[in-house]
Formats: sequence, C-alpha cells, structure tokens
Amino acid sequence: MRSKLLHRLSVAALSVALAGTAAAAGYPDKPITFVVPSAAGGSPDVLSRLITTQIARDTGATVVIENRPGAAGNIGIALIKRAAADGYTVGYGNINTLAVNRSLFKRLPYDVDQDLTPVAHMFDLYNALIVPADSPVKSVQDLIDRARKEPGRLSYGASGVGTTGHMGGELFKSMAKLDVMFIPYNGGPAAIQDLLGGRLDYLFVNTSEATPLVKSGKVRAIGVSSLKRLPLMPDVPTLDEAGLKGYETVAWGGVVAPKGTPPDVVATLNAAIQKALQAPEVRTGLAMLGAEPATGSPAEFKQLIDRETAKWQQIIDNAGIEKLD
Repeated sequence: MRSKLLHRLSVAALSVALAGTAAAAGYPDKPITFVVPSAAGGSPDVLSRLITTQIARDTGATVVIENRPGAAGNIGIALIKRAAADGYTVGYGNINTLAVNRSLFKRLPYDVDQDLTPVAHMFDLYNALIVPADSPVKSVQDLIDRARKEPGRLSYGASGVGTTGHMGGELFKSMAKLDVMFIPYNGGPAAIQDLLGGRLDYLFVNTSEATPLVKSGKVRAIGVSSLKRLPLMPDVPTLDEAGLKGYETVAWGGVVAPKGTPPDVVATLNAAIQKALQAPEVRTGLAMLGAEPATGSPAEFKQLIDRETAKWQQIIDNAGIEKLD
C-alpha cells in the first residue's frame, strides 16, 4: 500500500487548488514552485505531494515540486529565501530547518525570522523508541534502570546529527538523567541494521519505519514520542505515560514563503492547505505514513516555530552538542 502511494505521488508537476479571495484576485495566474529541501521519495516529499495533490482536486493552478536536498535542508530553505516575495515560490519547512538548525549550525544561509513568512502547519510525525527483539529491555523503565546500572555503556543512534531521532534521544537522556553514548549515522537504514546486529541498544525512529519492523518481530517498540497514544501503535505507551512526564518530540512540517509575501496571498495558501487536510483521502494517506493533520493560522505556526526553537536550543546547549559548520 505504501509503495503504491509513493508511486502515485512521484510526479514532477502538480496542480494546486488555491481558494481565491477578493484581496488575492488573479492569484495564481502562473505556475508556483514548491521547494522540498530533501530528496524525492522521502517523508517530506511524499507528504507534501499528498497534500498538494488533494488541493489540486479542488481547483487548480500548476505547482511544480522542486527537490533541493542537502546541508540538513538548509539549501532548499535558502532557495525560498532568495525568491521573489509574490507567492510563486513557497516550500516545505520543518522542525529541523525552522527550529533545530538555528542552534545546531554555526551559520545558516537564512534567518528564519527575517527571511521567511510562516504560511501553514501541515502535519505532525512521531517517533517510536525501539529495542532489538531479543533485548532484555521490555519497557521504558527497564531501559532507564539498565542505563543507570551501566553508566556510559549503552548507546543509541540516529540517521544524523540534529534529526528528531537524535534530539529525541537527547531529550530522553536529559529527562531520565542518563549517561549514554550517541552514534550518528548517514541515514536511518544503517542505524537500524546496527540495532538489529546488536551494535546499538536502542533507537528513536519514525513510527512508519518502526511499524513493519515491529510486525516482523525484529524489534520491540517500548514507547512513542507523542503525548497521546498513536493509532499506528495503539498498544505502545507514550514516554509520558511511562514516567517521563511531559516528554514529547514532534517531527512537524509546514509551509513557508519568502519574507514580504502579501498577507492576502499567505491567507489564500493557508486556506487551501487547511481545506485539503480535511479530505478523507489525505487523512488516510497521512495515517498510512504515521502522520497526523495539523490546523491553524500563519500566526499559530509562527508560535510553534518559536516554542520549538527555544525548546531545542536548551537541549542542544545542555547536551554540549558541537555546532556544525
């Protein structure tokens, strides 16, 4: 089912429905470029295409998806920054490019506050805390107890520095007061292979990645990073339930535009996105990928960005994570 969804969405050009308003009369009257700062086929790309495909069923101006991966998403966001502020170049921004990277990198080729305009919060993704199937760890408390008995010996990995797997692991380490090692990998599959091979003790990975591993019996999910249980893993407790009160890591994603984009255009884009997120097919597609639809105004998206920036800055500073060039 997932592969069929990926196939349907992997088209170069999409038609986007944009509800017209009197203030934004005539917009759009030419193709819109939607920048995705990651490779085609990844979660940001697939989820963005899912939503814009549904918008296309409502009305339709052409939107071209432009994948610009590299530098932890910074290349794509810089492209959005440099575009004309007319609503014809917008793109995908998430927890990494709009919050974590601000504290993780020594320098960024963009300033989130000065160069970008929040348009809409589209969806939330969550992570699962997994251990090998043959691990003696059966619960979050088991993992905490073992880590405290063997300080400095347990290790966890993630698909890269600054990813939600890494940041969620640092938050877990901080809240549980653990001494564990972090090992960065070049991609999630390599980290999963080392977990299965017994070279890592645990991982935080996207629930859509974890679910088939759990069903195959290769790993055990002992917690999820949301504040409420997830439909994809209804029997797995949240880390909050497991005793780490308030623990939450959300891999959220949304849309941003260049600073100075007219408010009426931003409002039109936001309304089109919010409408698409209500469509049953979009909700089904999001659920298949472990995502939940989000709602809200551009101002509310800005508030989320600010909260998350402060949260992860504190985690990065407290963990003493070396800033990247």
